Amino acid sequence: MEALSDEILMQKVAEGNLDVLKVLFDRHHKHVYNFLYKMSGDSMLSEDLTQDIFYKLIKYRSSYNNGSFVSWLFTIARNSLKSHFTRNHKYHDGLDVLEYKSDGDEGVEDYSQLQQALNQLDPEDRELIILNRFKEIRYEELAEIMGSTPGAMKTKVCRILKKLKKIYLESL
Repeated sequence: MEALSDEILMQKVAEGNLDVLKVLFDRHHKHVYNFLYKMSGDSMLSEDLTQDIFYKLIKYRSSYNNGSFVSWLFTIARNSLKSHFTRNHKYHDGLDVLEYKSDGDEGVEDYSQLQQALNQLDPEDRELIILNRFKEIRYEELAEIMGSTPGAMKTKVCRILKKLKKIYLESL
């Protein structure tokens, strides 16, 4: 089971083999959680939404149409986050600075300046950068998630990166 692609595993889930979902959960729950945390800044919300997203995978498994599993998964994640903010009348704007630390050989590296610059972007722009650069979602999959074309996504991400670079360098 471990060697099968996400798409084949999700097809098995769609056919009713729910035991296979554990493999997909193990592969992707950290990525979904990290995406939600970087977008919301709330660890409890991110945990709750991550569980809800995998529940929705089961609930809407019959709507999976053999496309890219990662695109489908992050589309559900984006929609869940939007629904949460709409339902609770909260918006992504004004998030406190989040500090991301990466354990390395030389100790701990602080990414708070980068996160501060990311927080100054529009929520939609921040979302694209997080999906593309942090979650390594390719332009084709990004286009599928956003309902656009790969060329348009590449152009938009390039423009956002230029904006982010300017914001980041001004903060140094």
